[in-house]
Amino acid sequence: MKYTGTDNFDHQQPPRVGVLITNLGTPEAPTGKALRPYLKQFLSDPRVVEVPRLLWWFILNGIILNVRPRRSARAYQTVWTEQGSPLLVHTRDQARELGNTLEASYGDDIIVDFAMRYGEPSIDSVLQSMLDRGVRKLLVMPLYPQYSGPTTGSTFDALAADFSRRRWLPQLRFVSHYCDHPGYIAALAASIQAYRAEQGTADRLVFSYHGEPKRYLEEGDPYHCQCLKTTRLVAELLGLEEGQYTTCFQSRFGREEWLQPYTDETLKAMPGQGIKSVQVICPGFSADCLETIEEIGVENRGYFMDAGGESFGYIPCLNSSSEHIEALAQLAAENLRGWLEKPAGLFGQ
Repeated sequence: MKYTGTDNFDHQQPPRVGVLITNLGTPEAPTGKALRPYLKQFLSDPRVVEVPRLLWWFILNGIILNVRPRRSARAYQTVWTEQGSPLLVHTRDQARELGNTLEASYGDDIIVDFAMRYGEPSIDSVLQSMLDRGVRKLLVMPLYPQYSGPTTGSTFDALAADFSRRRWLPQLRFVSHYCDHPGYIAALAASIQAYRAEQGTADRLVFSYHGEPKRYLEEGDPYHCQCLKTTRLVAELLGLEEGQYTTCFQSRFGREEWLQPYTDETLKAMPGQGIKSVQVICPGFSADCLETIEEIGVENRGYFMDAGGESFGYIPCLNSSSEHIEALAQLAAENLRGWLEKPAGLFGQ
């Protein structure tokens, strides 16, 4: 096996520290042709679909990839922007703003970049670029506040696979979750307060997280517990009482039981329970994407309104808000200790 290196490597190159933020990924265009390779890469990941590989290969290639790309393309077309998919746009903005914040304090010693687990820019290509620029110590921050095997775990798998082929490995630090980080909780609470200052307060605040199969919870995945913890901490900071908020899970796939209660069924039932207005926030998503803009803002809004709801509000993800960048900068600074030291008072600390 030939290990990946750098041609004509300069051994006098000053070492630098890298911060890599990652997210799930996006197709290159909102078309069936572009969706097919993206979905194939995504759904071929054994972390994402834990089904015997041979059986899943026939299901994926014989059925799903012949049907789902066109259907998904139609959904992507409703959220696509001139700059690309919302997830790509927001993640790029997050990397730029986080880089500006960290570089203002650490100077040229630090490099900040972003990559996608599936699609482009790929983890492999961005890692190569960072190593070529002298990164010898690497902090990886997957932008999944709550740990889950199919998201955070899969990101680590991709890093490990890349490193297994490299000649020289950087020192590595990896943030597995930040579901209870004070800066993240404060940013969520501030976004809810700001939204309500403009729109008023609804009968119920709904925390909707991406779902996963219930058996993952039963086998030790902490995702469900961490989602509930995030909700509890935000509710406490806002002074909410039980009955003023609900936690549920969206985006289930396949026939097996997923984490409950389900977002769509919850919203359909609320008007019949006297809950006529809701505001929904998706704390598990660091950036707005198809699952928040279309699935929550359009599809689930329709379920609620058709069932007799009178007012449905969607509270945007944190995206590149100043509060979010502040929280990510705090998280980075805490994990960079011993590599780079921040000046006293940096990032509100």
